[in-house]
Amino acid sequence: MSAASDRSAQVGLLRWLRRQLRQPIALREHLEAAVANDDPAEARRVLERFEFTEPQRRYVEQLLARWEQGAGRP
Repeated sequence: MSAASDRSAQVGLLRWLRRQLRQPIALREHLEAAVANDDPAEARRVLERFEFTEPQRRYVEQLLARWEQGAGRP
């Protein structure tokens, strides 16, 4: 996966989360920091604390998987 595609997954995740989470909360700020620091493992840990519907959870998992693939992580 190219760096542009990797960045696209990060941007997609942030855009989607901002639409879903209207209120500024500490967890979202923590998630944004994980994305800014290119740390999908930390983003995954933060996201485990959010409540999602099953379709939302699948979508987030897909974005995280793409990000991890692009970063050369498992």
